[in-house]
Amino acid sequence: MILEAKNISKSFKNGEKNLSVFKNINLVINSRDLITIMGPSGSGKSTLLNILGTLDKPDSGKLLINGKDVSLLSSTEISKVRNEQLGFVFQFHHLLPEFTAIENVLIPNQIKGESGNIHKGRDLLTYMGLEKRFNHFPSQLSGGERLRVAVVRALMNDPKIVMADEPTGNLDKLNADKLINLFKKINNDFNQAIIITTHNPDVASIGNKKYILDKNSLSLID
Repeated sequence: MILEAKNISKSFKNGEKNLSVFKNINLVINSRDLITIMGPSGSGKSTLLNILGTLDKPDSGKLLINGKDVSLLSSTEISKVRNEQLGFVFQFHHLLPEFTAIENVLIPNQIKGESGNIHKGRDLLTYMGLEKRFNHFPSQLSGGERLRVAVVRALMNDPKIVMADEPTGNLDKLNADKLINLFKKINNDFNQAIIITTHNPDVASIGNKKYILDKNSLSLID
């Protein structure tokens, strides 16, 4: 078991009222899991992923990563866990525009305090079919290529889990299908645990564990 969420609840203030996003969410992520969480817009998918990724805190409940209660860690320790054990892919790629593809993917290594494993970066970009794009800036890449660079960046520190929040949301069907096939390939080739949030049933269907987040609860589906 890599990650476990125990009775996670989250709400937001709406004037004088509390707006509940979800209550008592329980989830376990193991090595090699490919988990999809489907739900309509506003159901709390991004909020849940942010909590699982230590980017936000729950109102109640526990988040355990490698058996450690995240709430007992310092902000420095949490940042270290996030950098070394979690990889993130967002709907908007968040590549730095002034850096080339290879420079962008080396950033997680540099945050970790390393100079950057350029050979690994090039190997992963080649694996993604981007061997001719090493020195291209984000503005010179297509939308699908930018997302693939973002996936490489997420993999650079060999994370235990890659978390992808609506990764196909801004892609056309052809590029969305390519990206989803890529996630399946990564899961298979690297035994990489992946969790994907989506509102798209086609994307949700690739999970070996499929969940629906709706009406404040998370339900496992066949």
